[in-house]
Amino acid sequence: MGPEPLSRRTFLSAAGLAGLSIPILSACGGDDSGNSDSATEQVTIEWWNIATTEPGKSLWPKLAKEYEAAHPNVKIKFVATENDAYKAKMTAQTASGKLPDIFHTWGGGVLKQQIDAGLVKDLTKDVAPWVGTLLPAALAAYKFDGKTYGIPFDTGMVGFWYNKELFAKAKIDTPPATWAEYLEAIRALKGAGVTPIALAGKEKWPGMYYWAYLAMRVAGLPALQQTYTTNDFNGPGFVQAGRHLKELVDLDPFQRGFLNASYPTSDGQAAQMGNGKTAMELMGQWAPSVQSDAGKGIGDDLGFFPFPTVDGGQGTVTEVFGGGGGHALSKDAPKAAVDFLKWFGSLEIDRRLVQSKGYQPVVKGAESELTDPNLKVVNQALVNSTGFQLFLDQGFPPAVGQEVNDSVAALIAGKSTPEKVTQAITQTAKSQ
Repeated sequence: MGPEPLSRRTFLSAAGLAGLSIPILSACGGDDSGNSDSATEQVTIEWWNIATTEPGKSLWPKLAKEYEAAHPNVKIKFVATENDAYKAKMTAQTASGKLPDIFHTWGGGVLKQQIDAGLVKDLTKDVAPWVGTLLPAALAAYKFDGKTYGIPFDTGMVGFWYNKELFAKAKIDTPPATWAEYLEAIRALKGAGVTPIALAGKEKWPGMYYWAYLAMRVAGLPALQQTYTTNDFNGPGFVQAGRHLKELVDLDPFQRGFLNASYPTSDGQAAQMGNGKTAMELMGQWAPSVQSDAGKGIGDDLGFFPFPTVDGGQGTVTEVFGGGGGHALSKDAPKAAVDFLKWFGSLEIDRRLVQSKGYQPVVKGAESELTDPNLKVVNQALVNSTGFQLFLDQGFPPAVGQEVNDSVAALIAGKSTPEKVTQAITQTAKSQ
């Protein structure tokens, strides 16, 4: 089962966390609303997250300390792990049947698998008094069968971040609006001696973004969301998406050594953009902060534009792809973990997250803290969106998402074909 599809104009904001409880004193037994903790009982909450780059790297430990100061009986064990390593770690934890108290989740099919395994706390009753303060669209990826299993702290979309100075050098006056114009921009950049695109080929998921968006633009969002029930990706629109991606790959647009490049490291995709070495990257709303963390940042030279439409395609520019981050709790997490989620999901904390320029708002009223022009553009694109698709490696069951990443990476590396990509994904999807 996939996440509930979004097709409303109210969509706004996205990014991540996780944990395991080690109570110093045994907790009292509780009901479905969570284990009860007395006001004096000492409780340790383990919080697993992916806050390894700024601004979260500095801000989140600070917030954990603030919560501890206000709740002397609670100790938070803060465990931050890099994105890809975190995913592998959580796969192992899920297989072991034991999840951390508080853990980062992107929602969708991966969270659903953990729920079906009986590992995740149903938060519906606990959050009922205050969940209405959150934007409904931001919550959608964490709701299944009318029940709430996670609380978002960020939400957003993927699009092209570009270097205005390098575009000007290639005499590109306006960001491309169609795929044909995009390929022309690639040729113009190469002709001007500029490396067009930064890509973290080693991590695979950044390359998946291209195929996912092209599938949406060619086949249309309804066709992609229909695969949640049909498990069939062999339609001509999906094959054509791969052919368009191969058109791009054949232009040799990526930085040298991209197949071995990671995303957040000092020589990875974000740093290539942050140090002004490449003209574009296709990335989510967190891109500017990671560019500045991994590199120097390019300041006012940074711009944003949505993924282009494809001539003759069924999709529209207002259908967006992306997601955010949220927290879920292990089934046996203590009551203090539920209280922490309420605190972290408050307007006060969301305002601080938005002020850090690394997150989009998820609480009603926090949007007033957006000051960065590019993040305002992203927010407005979300407000005006007419359809939304969660990251494919999170929206679908884990095995399907991994096959999408692997197959698309093979296509980009020249080791597969558009037809083989759709066949491999379909075979995996039907085997689940």
